[in-house]
Amino acid sequence: MSGHLALILHAHLPFVRHPEHEHFLEEDWLFEAITETYIPLLQMMQRLVNDSVPFKLTMSLTPTLCAMLQDELLRERYVRHLDLLIDLALRERKRNRNQPELAELSEFYFELFSASRRFFVDEWKGDLLAAFRQLRDAGALEIIGCAATHGLLPLIQQQSPAAARAQLLIGRDAHVDLFQADPTGLWLPECAYAPGLDTILQEANIRWFVLDAHGLLFGNPQPQRAIYAPCYTRAGPAAFARDRDSSRQVWSAEEGYPGDPAYREFYRDVGFDLPLEHLGPIARGVRKFSGVKYHRITGRKGEKQFYDRAAAEKAADAHATHFVEQRRAQLGQLAAVDVDPILVVPFDAELFGHWWFEGPRFLELFIRKAAFDQREFRLTTPSEYLVMHPTQQTIEPGASTWGDKGHLEVWIDKNSSWIYPHLHAAAQRMTNVANAHKNDSSELNDRVLKQLARELLLAQASDWAFLMRTGTAREYASKRTIDHLARFNKLHDQFAAGQLNEKFLADCEWRDNLFPNLNWRYYCSGGL
Repeated sequence: MSGHLALILHAHLPFVRHPEHEHFLEEDWLFEAITETYIPLLQMMQRLVNDSVPFKLTMSLTPTLCAMLQDELLRERYVRHLDLLIDLALRERKRNRNQPELAELSEFYFELFSASRRFFVDEWKGDLLAAFRQLRDAGALEIIGCAATHGLLPLIQQQSPAAARAQLLIGRDAHVDLFQADPTGLWLPECAYAPGLDTILQEANIRWFVLDAHGLLFGNPQPQRAIYAPCYTRAGPAAFARDRDSSRQVWSAEEGYPGDPAYREFYRDVGFDLPLEHLGPIARGVRKFSGVKYHRITGRKGEKQFYDRAAAEKAADAHATHFVEQRRAQLGQLAAVDVDPILVVPFDAELFGHWWFEGPRFLELFIRKAAFDQREFRLTTPSEYLVMHPTQQTIEPGASTWGDKGHLEVWIDKNSSWIYPHLHAAAQRMTNVANAHKNDSSELNDRVLKQLARELLLAQASDWAFLMRTGTAREYASKRTIDHLARFNKLHDQFAAGQLNEKFLADCEWRDNLFPNLNWRYYCSGGL
């Protein structure tokens, strides 16, 4: 056997829950991801297990995503969303009955949305986390942890080590509450690392994490096996590095598979093509993505052609074969000069299905082809690799992220830099108030301190700075940051003055209800 390959999917969304509104546009982010990514990936893995295909896959399910997936309000809203999609598909089936190509696609979407509803409601009673746990228990899936709200840890650590520690330990605790086991691996938000974080990871009993390639290559001393083996940090946890060649082949719309003309076009959606009155309640009077898309990518010029599912299936099969051959050749070359190399290939899970509609099918075909002949390489997890290869070099990895240009520019630019002085000031206030009350046993004070931590954690999410940079939801991202900081400061000032408004506290708890068992004492200087 030439070596090992570890596929890692990072499943993450920011916490978006607005009980104060009957409908809220950004909640569609979750609904789209469930229908287009999480359910297809679960169905894919279930088929592989049922067919006795030997495979290993690693997924991070972030605490904010898990909080939304187990929230009863959002579950109910998701079912209503599916019902509206089914209603739209029925009307599309009627509208397109005299156009054979469109009639076939309309029927496809009706079946897709109906199957999603059966899977979510009938098979799993709205509990997708139970489906992930079942796959973990079957030995096919390793579920790893993440920081509490995807905070950018190097920036938080620089100004407030206690706040960085709290992000990691609260995230670890949330994972334990959900999955009844400590996470062996942890996804660092944005793969962002800086020296010193390994000490907190060790405290959280994390055995490994993932960096971008340059985080390992610029380590001190340089890694003897480049990125094709993990290295232990000085505090203990091992760092695995992303193989860029493998990743780019898949995720790049320009260089990789998703840009193939046969695949479904993401941006062409009936939500923008059809009259609002025909779209009905799924649109609620707003132009937005519906999930019903009739066109294929086609090419950079000319009119978009109708989506051909058979042609897309053929392309996915060809790309899966190509990916197997490329990895086999790559590992064969490495094995000539190395012993048991490993390729670590991480992706955002939402690439598969949401952005690249055929992505789950590509993954399934790749896994089946890779499992057919394991003499060349085998699919593994970083945890399994470390058990098999416990002796590795020790280095200090370099500061790095997997963002554009490899460092922090994506999250610190002219659109987002204004947030950080406010976040750092709130983190310091949180540490001060935690220190002042660390021996306090009052139930009311405990509620206040938990809610202060929730508001700070939610304000720290890296998603807001990213959205400010891309401009896709800049106003919403700015408002979320301001609102969480405003609630934090108002609650803190009331608490410090001894003039707590319990109605305001209850309203905050109602809005931002994640992490019921949050331990605010992690913010205390020097730990517990």
